[in-house]
Amino acid sequence: MTPQDETVAAVPPPEHWWQGAVVYQIYVRSFADSDGDGIGDLEGIRSRLDHLTETLGVDAIWITPFFPSPMRDFGYDVADYCDVDPLFGDLARFDSLLSDCHQRGLRVMIDWVPNHTSDLHPWFVESRSSRDNPKRDWYVWRDPADDGSPPNNWLAMFGGSSWEWDERTRQYYLHSFLPEQPDLDWRNPEVESAMLDSLRFWLDRGVDGVRIDVAHYLMKDPGLTDNPPAEGPTDYRPLGEPDSQIHINDRGHPDIHSLFRRIRGVLDSYPDDRFAIAEIHESDWETWASYYQPPSLDSIHMPFNFSLLYAPWDAEELRQSIEAAEAAVPEGAWPNHVLGNHDEARVASRFGERRAGLAAILLLTLRGTVTMYYGDEIGMPETAIPPGEIRDPQGIRLGTPTRDGCRTPMQWSDQPHAGFSPPEAPGTWLPLSTDWKQRNVDSQLDDPGSLLQLYHRLLAARRSPSLRRGAFRSLPAPPGCLVYERSAPGSAAVVVALNLGGDVTAIDLPAGTVLVATDPGAEGKPVSGPIELAGNEGVVIELT
Repeated sequence: MTPQDETVAAVPPPEHWWQGAVVYQIYVRSFADSDGDGIGDLEGIRSRLDHLTETLGVDAIWITPFFPSPMRDFGYDVADYCDVDPLFGDLARFDSLLSDCHQRGLRVMIDWVPNHTSDLHPWFVESRSSRDNPKRDWYVWRDPADDGSPPNNWLAMFGGSSWEWDERTRQYYLHSFLPEQPDLDWRNPEVESAMLDSLRFWLDRGVDGVRIDVAHYLMKDPGLTDNPPAEGPTDYRPLGEPDSQIHINDRGHPDIHSLFRRIRGVLDSYPDDRFAIAEIHESDWETWASYYQPPSLDSIHMPFNFSLLYAPWDAEELRQSIEAAEAAVPEGAWPNHVLGNHDEARVASRFGERRAGLAAILLLTLRGTVTMYYGDEIGMPETAIPPGEIRDPQGIRLGTPTRDGCRTPMQWSDQPHAGFSPPEAPGTWLPLSTDWKQRNVDSQLDDPGSLLQLYHRLLAARRSPSLRRGAFRSLPAPPGCLVYERSAPGSAAVVVALNLGGDVTAIDLPAGTVLVATDPGAEGKPVSGPIELAGNEGVVIELT
């Protein structure tokens, strides 16, 4: 064994509701369909609140965009920031959902998409109508280069140039993603004012926080300097053509920090501890940590830490990733962890079905705010989508594996449409996973050995001060194993031991009682000295 003696997190700061919270991400189209059109909706979420609060016991939900949209990117192309698309309901249904969640002590976060609108948003319709329209400079328009080509070499993340030619006004407009998603110009004070008003609209209704979509794109180099070429992938996940350059000028300009402070000012002007977490894909820890803006910590509350999404199933690499994140978080700030979301392959397929329980223990016992993805609690797999049924614009345009595979309808039961839609519905917007009759919430609800019941026990155990907000410290571990301690003053410390390998391994552990285990039969048993863990087995021990 190689001892890891350093304590990488010190005494925890005073607790806010989001510190140590578990946020459950709901891909609104795929969670629950109440009206039989095959598409999930707000009333569907409201009908399944027992699953969130009783079966699981999460602290908050994050709902992906439900705003009016032509759905070219399934809601991330917003046509109205202050309403609900009829596909998903209306404002009255949203208010009812919010009220019901709050009555249950469940916080609600929405997905704010400030970098770009739909090309059908009234702002852009006006902007492209003429060069002298008052909203022309709400978006980024530029003349072509001398040879008629785009203004610079920037590449859109969904493929092709970031510039789209508009024949009517004879200029290019900027789009970091789809041509149907033109980028707003946040350097225009009128844009900032309008977008902050859209944020206030939802905060006034009582939402508890926001997930900020592609947050670091809001400020680009004002000189539109070309991006330099890349020698290899520039992001965690390879995207093909966009990875041929280093995206340093089309996102993350230093002016982003002052803008984030102004966004934080809006959040802080409301009571009840409103919260923001930003989608920022940044693999350099120093740059990633800069989004916390030390020492004042008056920026967004935290940038997403996606490192575990892309880490291999290897104990040493996972330990290094966890400790790197802990070391990078500025003093007084708070870490966070993610294992799945609507853009990445499912945990059960990425790591393997037999490792899903161990992955759950890892995610729910680390220090920080946790985001878990709908369906991971029952081990939903990545679903192969037939070519003719692919809906994801990224997969279609780039030829990369489609994101549809992690967005398939939630599997509630073995009833028609897996209980996602009413029996009389003609179908679902994406195909169901092939295992829905065997793998669903109902089939796991009363099975103590199921993944769902493991999540339930883990979420209950996480209420302890040591797991919710205690310090983190790596402990000695045999090869292939990960062992760490969580501790808070005045509370029993907790040790987590995970055998990520395939062989039975003896691990020397301090005396205590098994709080949670992949094998429910081990729970409640005393531990003293070495214990043997089978491959892909893990335990959470409360020390005596």
